[in-house]
Amino acid sequence: MNRPETPQPLTPAQAALPVAGEERRIVSIGGGCGIVRTALLCLVLATSACGSLPRNPAPPQRAMTAAIPQMPEVRARAGQPNEAMERDLALSFAQESARDFPPGADGAVRYPHLALSGGGAYGAFGAGYLNGWTSTGTRPVFKIVTGVSTGALMAPFAFLGAEFDAALREFYTTTRTRDIFVVGSALSQLSQLLGGEALADTRPLQALIERHVDDDLLFRVAEAHRQGRRMYIGTTDLDVPRFVVWNMGLIAASGNPEALALFRQVMLASASIPVAFPPVFFEVELEPGGPRYDEMHVDGGVGARVFLNGGVFRGSIVSQRGGHGGTGHEDIFVIHNGQLVPMPEPVSRSLPAIAARVIDASGRAAAIGDLFRIFSYAQSQQAGFQWITIPDDVAVGGEEIFDPAQMRSLYEVGFAMATAGGAWFTLPPGGRSHP
Repeated sequence: MNRPETPQPLTPAQAALPVAGEERRIVSIGGGCGIVRTALLCLVLATSACGSLPRNPAPPQRAMTAAIPQMPEVRARAGQPNEAMERDLALSFAQESARDFPPGADGAVRYPHLALSGGGAYGAFGAGYLNGWTSTGTRPVFKIVTGVSTGALMAPFAFLGAEFDAALREFYTTTRTRDIFVVGSALSQLSQLLGGEALADTRPLQALIERHVDDDLLFRVAEAHRQGRRMYIGTTDLDVPRFVVWNMGLIAASGNPEALALFRQVMLASASIPVAFPPVFFEVELEPGGPRYDEMHVDGGVGARVFLNGGVFRGSIVSQRGGHGGTGHEDIFVIHNGQLVPMPEPVSRSLPAIAARVIDASGRAAAIGDLFRIFSYAQSQQAGFQWITIPDDVAVGGEEIFDPAQMRSLYEVGFAMATAGGAWFTLPPGGRSHP
């Protein structure tokens, strides 16, 4: 693939609106073409490999009942309402303050929700958008924040609000590829192919998460949870397999000595691209005090590119304010850290190139499906629905994965769009452009 010329970072004014006859370019920050294509080739070749690493999985017939020791209510498998999740959300309406969520003239309380999608280094766009939103003075306190993959990495900062905008900006404008993963020699990659579980080593990402997610941040998340706000992160359990929704505030507020480690572990799992990155194993039990097993989790984006609640609680819990009186109205905001309509580019006649394009196209289609799913929920609950994405005229691509200069440019695109008036879509893909 020919590498485009490296552009100069755009100013907010330049990035705010399309320029007639020109194409705004953000290069070298994509979903990791090189490592993904190599991983795809390894995946194909691995069908003939016979090695595997030892495991201690739960018995398949009981895997759905597995729970985190001493914290059995901190997660739920998506697809059906979960009693513990519904009970915890209902409690939130008794915990919240009128300062954060004041009743309107009609007595109804409006609840802003924020859903953050995956997208790797494209998360710089979402980071810029959130910080630009803050600068306008109109960014609300979110009742619920959700995230998968890169959205999971930014979710704690978005959840805690403007006080953590600087940390969010640093995370998405200074991080380099070597801060996320390292890839060994060709010989070590071959060894991993024949008897390993991933192509790259994500210990740098673990260290990055540990540096940003410390005891103070955990305390702040727990405090927000006790004040009636909720944060959920999604991972994919490969053993079941199911999308899993984790109640991050409940983990933080649990008081369990393992809470910080589990909080970090969930974030790492949600961002662990399968095949390219190692899976993350959670210790689980089938009954309190019983034998321990391991459960294999990978990137939440495998199960959903973006999600609102995963179906683990009914919308009526919000509209009825958990039974604590009055009515609630949801305003749903979705930040899609990517593009739904890619720039055309010929595909070479090679297995890795074809596989990479198919997976990329499938991912975009999945994101569109998720947006329609959230829109359908919004209609059923008479909720507000707004979403934002990287404009189609911003070209993204290249071989480099996390390039601070290019991430700063994409950050500026998001920041400028927010300060220029939001540019929210109010209908799902294919509907009218903007209000």
